[in-house]
Amino acid sequence: MTLPPDLVLFDCDGVLVDSERITNALLVENLAARGLQVAPDRVIDLFVGGTIAGVAKTARSFGATLEENWVDLIYAEMFERLAQEATPVPGVPSLLDALDAAGIPYGVCSNGPHAKMDVTLARCGLTQRFAGRIYSREDVPNPKPAPDVYLKAAADAGIAPANCVVVEDSPNGARAGKAAGMHTLGFIADTAAEHLTPICDAVFDDMRALPGLLGLTSK
Repeated sequence: MTLPPDLVLFDCDGVLVDSERITNALLVENLAARGLQVAPDRVIDLFVGGTIAGVAKTARSFGATLEENWVDLIYAEMFERLAQEATPVPGVPSLLDALDAAGIPYGVCSNGPHAKMDVTLARCGLTQRFAGRIYSREDVPNPKPAPDVYLKAAADAGIAPANCVVVEDSPNGARAGKAAGMHTLGFIADTAAEHLTPICDAVFDDMRALPGLLGLTSK
């Protein structure tokens, strides 16, 4: 594609907000209390990039004994912990400054609910920066790896998918970006490179490298 892009679309957890380690640790603790021992690296393989409803289905299939309202219960625990501990991914504020300076709009597209982003983006001081361009799987028929959320964000902005860049840290999210016909970059700071390299157009492990990959600065 021609760089710089006309629109940059970010996943939220693990890309904008350093929340994956917090939520993964919570899942390990919570599922262990319900009869399912899952190693932290296995949590990443099984659950990152999916939905909490999907976590519940998978955990039950592996023998976890979950309450009927477990999704509501885990979200309540998660929101409380994220409100206390979530921080921006290093380099994100300066990256957004660079996009603003270049006049390039950006949005966030998450498989999580709006209520979760209300907590994490506010905690990290990012809510106003993404105002009007905050998208959840709640806004579309199908969650990632379907392309729906990315296509909606591009359509609302009036920008062709081919002129958009997606930044993701999970295989599900990267597949969604590619299915949307968008240039997809994989952030591998906390994700094994082999999970994203086969899917993405390029991978990187430091947000300070992203302006170069977007054509905003020399590499």
